Amino acid sequence: MFYKNTRIVLLVVFTTVVLAVPNAWTSPETSQKERELTYRKLELFSNILSILQENYVEEINTDEVIEGAINGLLRSLDPHSSYLTPENFKELQNETQGSFTGIGIEITIKEGKLTVVSPIEDTPAYDAGVMANDIIVKIDDQFTEDMSPMEAIKKLRGPKGSEVTISIHRQGWEVLKEVTLTRDIIPVNSVRSLFIDPGIAYTRITNFQSHTTDDYLSALDDLKQRQDIRAILLDLRNNPGGLLNQAVSVADLFLDSGIIVYTKGRSENQNMVFQARQSGTHDSVPLIVLVNEGSASASEIVAGAIQDHKRGLILGTQTFGKGSVQTIIPLQDSAGLRMTTARYYTPLGRSIQVKGIIPDVEVAYSRRQATNDDEAEKNTFPREADLPNHFLPSDSQKSEGAADAENKGNPQLQQANVREQSLRTRLKEDNQVQIALNIIKGISLLTPQPPAEK
Repeated sequence: MFYKNTRIVLLVVFTTVVLAVPNAWTSPETSQKERELTYRKLELFSNILSILQENYVEEINTDEVIEGAINGLLRSLDPHSSYLTPENFKELQNETQGSFTGIGIEITIKEGKLTVVSPIEDTPAYDAGVMANDIIVKIDDQFTEDMSPMEAIKKLRGPKGSEVTISIHRQGWEVLKEVTLTRDIIPVNSVRSLFIDPGIAYTRITNFQSHTTDDYLSALDDLKQRQDIRAILLDLRNNPGGLLNQAVSVADLFLDSGIIVYTKGRSENQNMVFQARQSGTHDSVPLIVLVNEGSASASEIVAGAIQDHKRGLILGTQTFGKGSVQTIIPLQDSAGLRMTTARYYTPLGRSIQVKGIIPDVEVAYSRRQATNDDEAEKNTFPREADLPNHFLPSDSQKSEGAADAENKGNPQLQQANVREQSLRTRLKEDNQVQIALNIIKGISLLTPQPPAEK
């Protein structure tokens, strides 16, 4: 079987499991003595609450006080466990099913500080230069100390066009930097693709949503309509994660057999194994996976599986290290409980938690700017296209100029061409992509290719 425990429904950004009966999580191993101690502590809490209701200097909101106590309980365990109000629970579900309005970052608590896991590409935060591991010290005028990720997300989201100011600290900075961002609709499409070189497909997954695998396959099919794919660059940089089942199915496209990821928890029902099917869709094409410190959770699962099976080369910088499994349990009144229940392990048994994935080829990012020498070289030597009466390509291999001419009457295609050209320009200035491209060109030259059809 492809998956064990097929009754499990996977939601949201970490691994989430929805179960209908919360009481099923009561451990039979809890001793009578432990239960009695718990009841005494709960009685103490009830007595304190009663005293506050009667004697506190101002009338207290009991719902808010109890909710705060629950959040304090969960925050004392780990950064990812939290209580979800009905509003938060609904937002969490919408996040993987469709678009939402915000600034476009994934956040967590790291060493007690509200920290950016990664910005989502082409969002207000990304365009403003917010980076992975930036610490958010203030949201508007409120300090984030003791603020949970869900509380922060609630403050960062809002109507499209509204503004929010965040104060961030980055390693090496002596003072805080204030960034004012205009909220916008965060893009739903998580996949981008283009030919970065003849036969070499550049593919990017920004996060793992409910339709990511289908979108990725569709993108590869579109590329194959244009020319054969001889090698693939899979860019998972600044991908904060998403649905586990989508990470598994994307990794499965490149593997023909074996374990993709497994989980271990305290209870037996949290121990799961996810395996590849017998034949991957692209299990023989040369592959390089790009990662960085903003690659987390589901991204690390894909990179770890590719690395352990020696299926491809991992290039970039060490990943974030988000290797724990969160389970979502529905509560009464449409609320929910997000609880850490297990850890992720790569096929060779490596824990992703804290350690992350260390690339096979470590390359720090730096943006390469075009120089005057580049322009001089570009203008020194004439090419075939510069010569008068040069031959045009055949219909099956139309030049970009011919394709642009055909698309002049189609605004949607024109807009898509502008986006692709913008991405292509960024990739030319991206040293990690260029190094990966040079490596994979060498690999693909040594990989036997089927003869071209006449």
